[in-house]
Amino acid sequence: MGEILYRTEETRAIEQRLVKKKSFLLHGPTGVGKTLVLGCVVAKIPALLYCQNSASSQEMFRGIAQGLLHGGASRIRQACRNDEGIRSKSAVALKGIVMDALREGSFSIVLDHVSQPSQSFATAVREIMGWCSTPVIAVARSIHMEDAGFLQPLYSDRHDRYELKNFDAATAGRFIHEMAERQKLSASNMSEFLSKVLDFSEGNPAAILSMLRMSTLAKYRSQEHIKISPLYIDFRMNRSH
Repeated sequence: MGEILYRTEETRAIEQRLVKKKSFLLHGPTGVGKTLVLGCVVAKIPALLYCQNSASSQEMFRGIAQGLLHGGASRIRQACRNDEGIRSKSAVALKGIVMDALREGSFSIVLDHVSQPSQSFATAVREIMGWCSTPVIAVARSIHMEDAGFLQPLYSDRHDRYELKNFDAATAGRFIHEMAERQKLSASNMSEFLSKVLDFSEGNPAAILSMLRMSTLAKYRSQEHIKISPLYIDFRMNRSH
């Protein structure tokens, strides 16, 4: 995907961390591309279990169990047989099954989209990292308590963290122009619009793509002219919800 062309260095760095099987916290603002980059490397790493939904301990263990099941883990097949069997297990039973399965193999776990994880969630992660000797890569918007929650002490050292940042101005400019060309965008005020996208987006890839897509909608067009101010107002309103 073209969007990843501007993340070559970061993708390589994250892949190297995953290969080393060390726990770390991947953080960066919403829309920066954390999940997109992970999607490019997850399939390359053997025995890496990816949990897209990490909203609670139960969802985490369910996601890990599904990853183990689809990976052919005998312990999960015997205890649960299929996805329906996983869903039918109580939280306590499923945790025990997963913990046993993790101890039988050499796995790593990615917990995507963590958001203010509770103390009980952090305790479960600590048990996975300690009792099962399984690296856990948590993915959050920041290292701060309002995002990383009670997982924060598990990644207290700066070496336990990797930040995916918004594009710098030069990279953002190249990204904006390439994406505009791919979408075949045109307007009488195109240069002004792209300059405003660069300013408004603060280098955030998702914000750039969102504004470029919005510029194709009839409500933000007056013949060949893009209505920049109304577009930006609606963009800001949509992001705040």
